[in-house]
Amino acid sequence: MLQQTQAARVIVFYRSFLRRFPTVRKLASASPGSVLRTWKGLGYNMRALRLHATAVHVHRHQRGAFPTTVEGLMELPGIGPYTARAVAVFAYGRAEAVVDTNVQRILQRLHPRSSGRIDFQKLADRLLARRSPYDWNQAVMELGATICTPSSPRCHACPIAPYCPSAGKAARVASKAKSHERLHRGQPRRIYRGRVLALLLASDRPTTRTDRAIARVLFPNRSASDSRFIREVLVSLKKDGLVSLDTRRSVWKVRPLR
Repeated sequence: MLQQTQAARVIVFYRSFLRRFPTVRKLASASPGSVLRTWKGLGYNMRALRLHATAVHVHRHQRGAFPTTVEGLMELPGIGPYTARAVAVFAYGRAEAVVDTNVQRILQRLHPRSSGRIDFQKLADRLLARRSPYDWNQAVMELGATICTPSSPRCHACPIAPYCPSAGKAARVASKAKSHERLHRGQPRRIYRGRVLALLLASDRPTTRTDRAIARVLFPNRSASDSRFIREVLVSLKKDGLVSLDTRRSVWKVRPLR
C-alpha cells in the first residue's frame, strides 16, 4: 500500500483491509473482486491483485509462511528487488540495504562526479551497517525524506555534510519529474481507471455495464472522444486483468467477481 502512496493516506485503508483479511488464508480464499472492493479508493489497483496473488502462492506453496530471504521473496508475484529487500530488513532483520528514491538521491550527491551510471545497490551494500540494518535503513531513508530533499536540501542540518562534496551546492530548484501520463478533460487516465472500477464494484452482486453506459455515467454530456477514451480505459483494464468483456452481450465486468 505504501508504494506510491503516502503513509497518512494508507493507514485508514490498511486497518480496514486487515479487518477484512486478517490472515494470509483469509486473503488467499477471497475472490479478486472482493479484494478490489476492499481496496477501492486507494488507487493503483494492480497492487491489490498482486497482493492477492502473493497470498494465494504463499498459502498454497509455502504453507502460509512467507520466505525470509531476498531470493525467496523475489519468487513471489509482483515483488521486485526493492520490495524484497525492504521486507527482508524490516520484517526479518536481514542485513540488506534498501535503495528507494531518497536513498538514491543521497548516494548520487555523495558521488556527483561519477562517470557513467552508478550502481546504487552495490554502493548501498558497501555502506550498510550490518550489525544494525534496520536502524541504518530507516535512518538513511529518513535523511533523504526530511533533510536531503530534492528541491531544498537542508545541508546545514545534515549529519553527513562534512563528507558530502555536494553540500551547499545541491540543486535547489524544483526537480519534480513531468508526468507523461495522458490527460482527458484535465485528469490522468489512472483517475478514470479507478472510477470505472468503482462503477463495476458498486455492489456485492455482479455488476455489468456496456462501455456506452459507463461513458454516460462518467460524462453526462459526453462526446465521441469521451466514448473512445472510456473504451481505451476499459481495454487497458482488461490488459491488466482487472476486467473482462462478455463478447456475447458486449458488457464489461470485474474479473472475476463474486
